[in-house]
Amino acid sequence: MRINLPDGNVIEVSDDADAKEVASKISNTLAKKAIAAEVNGNLVDIYYKLSDGDTVRIITEKDPEALEILRHSTAHLMAQAVQRLFKDVKVTIGPVIEDGFYYDFDKETPFTETDLEKIEEEMKKIAQENLPIRRKELKKEEAIKLFKDKGEDYKIEIINEIDDEYVSVYEQGEFVDLCRGPHLESTGKIKHFKLLSVAGAYWRGDENNKMLQRIYGTSWFKKSELDDYLKRLEEAKKRDHRKLGKDLELFSTFDEIGAGLICWFPKGARIRSIIEAFWKEEHFKNGYEMLYTPHIGKSTLWETSGHLAFYQENMYSPMDIDGNEYFIKPMNCPFHIMIYKSKVRSYRDLPLRWAELGTVYRYERSGVLHGLLRVRGFTQDDAHIICTQEQIIDEIKEVLNFSLRMWKAFGFESIKGYIATRPEKSVGDDAMWEKATQSLEGAIKDSGIDFEIDEGGGAFYGPKIDLKIKDAIGREWQMTTIQFDFNLPERFDMTYIDKDGKEKRPFMVHRALLGSLERFFGVLIEHYAGAFPIWLAPIQVRIINVSDAQYEYCKEIEKKLKEEGIRVEFDSRNEKIGYKIREAQLQKIPHMIIIGNNEVEAKTVSVRLRNGENKNNLDFYEYISVLKELDKTKSTNLWR
Repeated sequence: MRINLPDGNVIEVSDDADAKEVASKISNTLAKKAIAAEVNGNLVDIYYKLSDGDTVRIITEKDPEALEILRHSTAHLMAQAVQRLFKDVKVTIGPVIEDGFYYDFDKETPFTETDLEKIEEEMKKIAQENLPIRRKELKKEEAIKLFKDKGEDYKIEIINEIDDEYVSVYEQGEFVDLCRGPHLESTGKIKHFKLLSVAGAYWRGDENNKMLQRIYGTSWFKKSELDDYLKRLEEAKKRDHRKLGKDLELFSTFDEIGAGLICWFPKGARIRSIIEAFWKEEHFKNGYEMLYTPHIGKSTLWETSGHLAFYQENMYSPMDIDGNEYFIKPMNCPFHIMIYKSKVRSYRDLPLRWAELGTVYRYERSGVLHGLLRVRGFTQDDAHIICTQEQIIDEIKEVLNFSLRMWKAFGFESIKGYIATRPEKSVGDDAMWEKATQSLEGAIKDSGIDFEIDEGGGAFYGPKIDLKIKDAIGREWQMTTIQFDFNLPERFDMTYIDKDGKEKRPFMVHRALLGSLERFFGVLIEHYAGAFPIWLAPIQVRIINVSDAQYEYCKEIEKKLKEEGIRVEFDSRNEKIGYKIREAQLQKIPHMIIIGNNEVEAKTVSVRLRNGENKNNLDFYEYISVLKELDKTKSTNLWR
């Protein structure tokens, strides 16, 4: 047989050759490193039988697909270990996720930490057995009988939903799992893994279904990679915004109020107010006007927008007011559109840039709620740009650059763009999609940031740019969205009068820079590990006296700092100086003014920075200028 290679070369192999033989023909080194293959654009196992004329690419651990194959194989390894140790357990699904995998099990009692240790040890034993992992195709009836004999009801449910006549299963020793693959060649190829945690999860995410036990794990090709990842996990635990939110008294939720509904404490609310003030100031500078809209709207509004037809499962039940149904808003868009339609608009009125910090409510299943990152009530930093076709390119460039400036002001430097293009099912004519997509590509190229094209990944109503930022420990977060909408202008019959006197349909862009204040604050806490820069810190300075003898001087300093707009506290408690300094450091306060008798006599201040540095015998007013400069420039440094 003749086999085509990615570089255009053609090689000859035996008539019953598999992908591994192709790797061997290229080089012995490649054959040793091969873990899978891509044949005619499809990922397959390394022992996949080839046909004459196939195009084959060999996959090694350096390829982007490799980790997913490894982790999927490790999920099967874990499921096999579980069933060896716990005979009554049924397996369900075990997908790959970012940095790892999980598998859901039907087990009457929860797994314990001790159970995880036992499972991990059993996985190591199975890996040492070096069991071949092999794919088989079965008729659906055969597969159903196979899993029925094993008592695997969940697999039968999945098979019954598959339309194909045949399904694929993978075998390794006594273990069989329903799966598309591909997988590694044997369990011996799986070497460096760790089980991380266990959690409850409803079957198929439906609260009406049975609660399952979900075990999370991770797997890597090299021990050093596993060790590095576990270190990152430890660092992430230290930065967990839920723990820091409690320790620093920033926010919380209460069962009495409801899950996913955030209460901002004074310190968290202070930071939020700083963020909001900066957000508004920058929006006014960039030609935006502010809107405020109601929290509820009539059902007819949501019928027109299409939310009741396509989004109602995420909306809360209606309330009856004067015989009319009202819904609490999941989005702000329809309200902004109604303001637009309050009068006839001319091309001279456009572009319109309207922004709102609008609080919305969306139903999220209890199982996915997560601190500030996944909530049921949140405030969007929402905006809509309404403009003509001729204006759209400049508007997209402006809003993208605005986004980048905002992110850099908050200390995020690593930013990447993703352009999602037209999916198969969509609304709007070809010319509008083409113009919109070109404007997104042009803007992101001009910005100079790295980007990728997500072919067909756009919403049905328009293409978009997503911006993802990396935090201090390298985690990527999807934040900014710049989204075209060809749907709502049609549904609401939005028009403007063009220079030729004819009605035209405007372009409409949804835009969220920070996403939501709640989620953004959660990311911000973890990025800084709660140690906010001076300009964001809820308390910028804490004054600490050595004894009561300095009380009056400390009060005088406190008063002057407050008059200068500095956020300051005076810790006058009758405690040892070391205790008060340690407490201030635990609260991650940037500056501590330490006042003893020498400072009182000289009318100076000595400052201890959060990082342990000391600045002694400073002129008080020069010190104020340092604080103001750090605040004004939004510096992430503790000193100029």
